[in-house]
Amino acid sequence: MRFLSTLFWVLLAVVVALFASRNWNDVTLNLWGDIQADVKIPVLIIVIFLIGFLPPWLMMRARIWSHRRRIEAIERQHATAVSDRPPTEEGEPAT
Repeated sequence: MRFLSTLFWVLLAVVVALFASRNWNDVTLNLWGDIQADVKIPVLIIVIFLIGFLPPWLMMRARIWSHRRRIEAIERQHATAVSDRPPTEEGEPAT
């Protein structure tokens, strides 16, 4: 199974490299006013991908952080409740 995963990533890297080499052309971006920027197409695609990828990734990391804090609070509360419970006698089953 690990071989298939590696094969997939190698094929994806080859496709991206071929795309980048075949499309290594300048694109003129008209920014505000008279400002223009000449950018290579693969660089432009990577920048646009990162602009679209970063906000959802940051929201996911914030949600994971929030859930971890909640779980730690619940675990601390459970540990305190267990340690505050009086010890049981030998003959009684623990509840």
